Amino acid sequence: MKQHRSIVLILAIAGIVFGIAKTRGEETQSGDWTIRRSDVQGKVEFSLMDSRGGHHFHYSSDWPASEFSGLDFAKPGRQEVHFTIARDAGKFDCEGFLHDGEGAGLFHFLPDAKYPQEMKSLGFEKIDGDKQFAMAIHDVSLKFAREIKNENLQGLDTDKLIAFRIHGVSPEFITGLKSRGMKNLTVDQLVSLRIHGID
Repeated sequence: MKQHRSIVLILAIAGIVFGIAKTRGEETQSGDWTIRRSDVQGKVEFSLMDSRGGHHFHYSSDWPASEFSGLDFAKPGRQEVHFTIARDAGKFDCEGFLHDGEGAGLFHFLPDAKYPQEMKSLGFEKIDGDKQFAMAIHDVSLKFAREIKNENLQGLDTDKLIAFRIHGVSPEFITGLKSRGMKNLTVDQLVSLRIHGID
């Protein structure tokens, strides 16, 4: 297992060097992905990495195995894989390999051209390429944006919307607090409550 993890790491680092690519005629954000086993039942540890001319990015979190449609994590041995993860903000086109349920490869992010305009119509502006990439990673969907917008919170903007998604500030969480008399909370207070484990 130790040798296998070393191979995965070497391939991931090598992939970063070639992580700048153009796909289907569109400039994409590209980099490397790795998948490892998770201690959480039904999930895998999914990481995305990018290093381009002074720009460094590393994201890692447990994702439901069900999001990786077509991947058989229980299959033994080595298998070449190609999968897509679709989000409202765009999709991640991934290819590489799995070996006994763990692996690595390259990803290309293809942003949805309509997403920034649709978000703007909801009042969430200033969505550049990097921000749209982050919103895809954290699955800031149009449905989530509408539901949070309907809470009529003061000081809500695009960055706070992303923070809500990262820390788990959901419409259900906000409604639950209101039902217990905690009304008129600011967006920063809501994030702070989640950071400190209030549920």
